Amino acid sequence: MAIQLFSHNMQAYHAVLDMIGRNGKAAVIHPTGTGKSFIAFKWIEEHARCRFVWLSPSEYIFKTQIENVKHTTADFPAEQITFLTYARLIQMTDEELAELRIDGIVLDEFHRCGAKCWGNGVARLLSMFKDAQLLGLSATKIRYLDGQRDMAEELFEGCVASEMTLGEAIVRGILPTPVYVTTLYRMENELTKYQKRIDGIQLSSVRMASQRHMDELRRAIKDAEGLDRVFEQHISEKNGKHLVFCSSESHMQQLRRHAKEWFGRIDPDMHCYCAYSADPATSRAYRAFVQDDCEHLKLLFSINMFNEGVHVPGVSGVILFRPTISPIIYKQQIGRALTAGVQHTPLILDVINNFDGLSSYGTIQAEMDEAVEHLCHERREDEIVARRFTVIEQVRNCVELFSRLESSLSSTWDHYFAAAAAYYAEHGNLKVPKRYVNREGLCLGLWIQRQRDARKDGGDTMLSLGQIEKLDSIGMIWESKSDFAWRNGFEHAQQYWLKNGHLNVEGTYISEDGYTLGTWIRKIRQQKNGSIKNTMLTNERIAQLEAIGMKWTIYEDGWEMGYQEAEAFFKVNGHLIVPGDYRTENGFSLGHWLSAQRQAKNGEFGRKPLTQEKIMRLERIGMIWETRRERQWKQYYAEAKAYYDRNGNLHMPQRFITEEGLKLGAWVWSQRRQWKLGKNPNVDAEQYRLLKCIGMFADDEMKMNSDLAKVI
Repeated sequence: MAIQLFSHNMQAYHAVLDMIGRNGKAAVIHPTGTGKSFIAFKWIEEHARCRFVWLSPSEYIFKTQIENVKHTTADFPAEQITFLTYARLIQMTDEELAELRIDGIVLDEFHRCGAKCWGNGVARLLSMFKDAQLLGLSATKIRYLDGQRDMAEELFEGCVASEMTLGEAIVRGILPTPVYVTTLYRMENELTKYQKRIDGIQLSSVRMASQRHMDELRRAIKDAEGLDRVFEQHISEKNGKHLVFCSSESHMQQLRRHAKEWFGRIDPDMHCYCAYSADPATSRAYRAFVQDDCEHLKLLFSINMFNEGVHVPGVSGVILFRPTISPIIYKQQIGRALTAGVQHTPLILDVINNFDGLSSYGTIQAEMDEAVEHLCHERREDEIVARRFTVIEQVRNCVELFSRLESSLSSTWDHYFAAAAAYYAEHGNLKVPKRYVNREGLCLGLWIQRQRDARKDGGDTMLSLGQIEKLDSIGMIWESKSDFAWRNGFEHAQQYWLKNGHLNVEGTYISEDGYTLGTWIRKIRQQKNGSIKNTMLTNERIAQLEAIGMKWTIYEDGWEMGYQEAEAFFKVNGHLIVPGDYRTENGFSLGHWLSAQRQAKNGEFGRKPLTQEKIMRLERIGMIWETRRERQWKQYYAEAKAYYDRNGNLHMPQRFITEEGLKLGAWVWSQRRQWKLGKNPNVDAEQYRLLKCIGMFADDEMKMNSDLAKVI
């Protein structure tokens, strides 16, 4: 049975075929939940003799999509597809890419190709397969926090076969019409942040006005209904499943502690799950949540797990606790509750209530109004299913008061911005020292740092896109010194990984541009295991490092890598006799590693002793446990013994050289001198015994006996 598309996707599919036929490329921009991946699968299904590469941010996303297709039709030719993540693509060599057979390329979530590394990988693939047809899928073409870049224009030269907003999908009944409840969750620490901002205002008139708004807001929040009653009133499915979006791990734990308080009126025996991983495939909590079909309320508290591509079956609604200024993230979060073909009315509980117009329900309603107007203009009124969706505002007064407070504080922001613009005009940059105070007495350095914090994780407040653009216009540097150090180190680590396929970097390694990557990697590992203070690592950064092969405990991995290098050297040269400073072609210090194995064999210098298995493996590839100095001593001793056997003594000039070129006279002289200077025979007792056997010290003993006879 062939794939059956929804009517809106069938219309888009025909537009795709037409545009690819004319231009060789096409993009589909449909909101989350509309089933746009089926358009690409239909394209693949109907080109049975072609080979396709499907690129996606996550393997889990693709696996989920394939499972959905196979659930529809068991005959889908999945073998036609070579799947790659964008991260895997950038690791591949030109030779590996050349081995691919590609007739068509699918770029899933193509707005992600704007990221520098991923974008470079895609550009390389497209340049190698210029004749391959190209299809892109995404819920948005704009990278809002990346200079408003239009990825449909950059990748597809504006060839958009079908474009639909979230508002249009709701108007046309493609996605269900939700009930949107706005409430307000501002714990005391949030109000404290606002109070700190007010206390820091240096303009007395603005500070006094802001304080009045703050006092009114505190009274209004105190009188507002608690979240327990709001949730009880609006969560009608007592056994439903709800996704709870959190901003960080600490935020998640904080919310989790309030679960009984907030949801206990609905179901005191609710089932709560916490999912941390960016990849649902690795999260047991996620799988348990999906499989839980009991009669109790089910809540999944998550961080960054469902922002794109992953649909959770049977979701009743979403609860938004994560503030964001990104329209993409906002729409992806509410999209988890909106799925084409579902009949129930999904619930969206906006607890944070972002006030930026680009990330609020007002934007969706504006899209709906625009869609209605467009359909009426084209005389397609029969397609209009819903003109508005139900919005229940629980805290209208609080929202208005917050708006007044933000307006009051923004006047202060504009004043500081003017000071920042003046600094930029004078210095040509915004590298403002943290303790810098301008002529008006404004603590401009601290204000600049607050803007970085606000952009990064909310800080004391959220920056609007307009404020971000204004700061960008005067050369704002968003990274702190710590963030720059992280980015610089990570980019060097990524380059090393792309070249070598691992991050087993020696502690002394320095990159070609002089960056001490070995030191950086060592400090990162120490921060992870707690041996030094963690000033850099977050869960997100840990995940980034692990995605490029970071190993947090390197002893075993480092040993195996060293063994592979030693084995490769042995296969070429037939021995493992290398100088102590010898490096392989890829820069590995094989001489140092072999020396370390000799020391480890007997546990010298505090090294972990080698196991018998490792000793045997090394001996199979020609390992010589003696050091170079020990081998040299044995070689010279053998020549000295041969001389003694022939002549009965070691009487030779100091400059005597053997036929093989060994400076035997100098060696004999140095051995006698070492022992005369007091070398302890107990330290090298075996060497002393061997030397004595070949008459090394005979002259000294004769002289000592002669002197003794004279005394007697």
